Amino acid sequence: MLDLTYDTPKVRTIAGAKHDWELVIGMEVHAQVLSNAKLFSAASTKFGAEPNSNVSFVDAAMPGMLPTLNEFCVEQAVRTGLGLKAQINLESAFDRKNYFYPDLPQGYQISQLYHPIVGEGEVLVEMGDNTARLVRVERIHLEQDAGKSIHDMDPNMSFVDLNRTGVALMEIVSKPDIRGPEEAAAYLTKLRQILRYLGTCNGDMQSGAMRADVNVSICLPGQYEKYQATQDFSHLGTRCEIKNMNSMRFIQQAIEVEAKRQIAIVEGGGEVMQETRLFDPDKMETRSMRSKEEAHDYRYFPDPDLLPLVIEQAWVDDIGANLPELPDAKKARFINDFGLSDYDASVLTADLDSARYFEETAKGRDGKMAANWVINELFGRLKKDEKTINDSPVTPAQLGAVVDLIASDAINGKIAKDLFEIVYTEGGDPAVIVEERGMKQVTDTAAIEAAVDEIIAANPDQVAKARENPKLAGWFVGQTMKATGGKANPKAVNQIVAKKLQG
Repeated sequence: MLDLTYDTPKVRTIAGAKHDWELVIGMEVHAQVLSNAKLFSAASTKFGAEPNSNVSFVDAAMPGMLPTLNEFCVEQAVRTGLGLKAQINLESAFDRKNYFYPDLPQGYQISQLYHPIVGEGEVLVEMGDNTARLVRVERIHLEQDAGKSIHDMDPNMSFVDLNRTGVALMEIVSKPDIRGPEEAAAYLTKLRQILRYLGTCNGDMQSGAMRADVNVSICLPGQYEKYQATQDFSHLGTRCEIKNMNSMRFIQQAIEVEAKRQIAIVEGGGEVMQETRLFDPDKMETRSMRSKEEAHDYRYFPDPDLLPLVIEQAWVDDIGANLPELPDAKKARFINDFGLSDYDASVLTADLDSARYFEETAKGRDGKMAANWVINELFGRLKKDEKTINDSPVTPAQLGAVVDLIASDAINGKIAKDLFEIVYTEGGDPAVIVEERGMKQVTDTAAIEAAVDEIIAANPDQVAKARENPKLAGWFVGQTMKATGGKANPKAVNQIVAKKLQG
């Protein structure tokens, strides 16, 4: 938990024809375990390989093939649980979830319904306005992914790619603690950030490495508090699940659309049916996919080919002792050690690579100044060029050297921006560039005074106005900077102009 205090966000309401309604949202996030091999086979998990090239006999469900549990995937699940401050279950077990689908060769999925490896945890979701929602995690279980059906390669046939079949997934199930579309997106963003810091999932939603099923229901004001007090779901509306969401923007749109659909049904005297739905972003609507199945519909039973999974507390403790510094702790440290604002610390810790870059740049320097240059100049330029921090042509050492030149008064802010542009486009040592190109700022007060005298002598009318209204002194400062090619020390210019105009 952060050493900072947050207020709870106001609950988002949607106005219906008769009432104001509140949203209640729970999420089931499927995160692909970052591992070279699959959950029960040694087949590669590499994304983008030729279709059906990463498929073992186990994945293809060939007769007599038995699953062998990948210990590293178990370790990754434990690491994730510890990162979410969750209970680690030393005994867990795998079950078979039976259903037919063309890209599921076994005719069942190996999952963990009854005895998951990770129990209850939490995620602190900051909303950027000094409010935060604590979202409880109900469980994390390990399971196999299915393959991929492809329907757009031929007008008459569908194709199946089994490369993804058997890839390890962590299903991270939240409690219904999320109260609006923005909170849902922020929760998924924070969860992805934590998993990336832990190195347990790359969080790439475009490739399907992270996707979410979003459960949405509505209730009247006051009903949610009754649910919280009793844990009785009858106080909440019937939930509908929006399946396979892989975009923050679409998640927010889908929640809004689905909530309004449910409100219209209830206010019209109808009853919301529990079901699984799909979101169509083009038509801005959700549509029914299938009625919501219960556990018995899948005929769950313990997998007879896999023994119960028993792990030792000492092993769990060893994993916990080697966890990296996580986002909340890193943000708190950046605020405390570098004197950063909450906003700047949040931006710099948004991803691990950015945090590393900043920390290397700020080492032994003014943290606030370093943060300003990383966020405003570097990040701004990288965004314009559609580059990531890993593609930055400016190294932390180079940017740190620019900060050093400013701090030593060798250059001023304007020259620093010109210098940054040179380093960004051409490279080189900033200190050498300043020397070779004559970019050092003018600190010789006699030279600055001569420039000011010349401008004052040439503009008597402006002098008279400035003496009546001291705010107009800025004009003389600007003219002096222009006359010196932007190299004059701004502080010295301001002092000399003020003194001259008084006389």
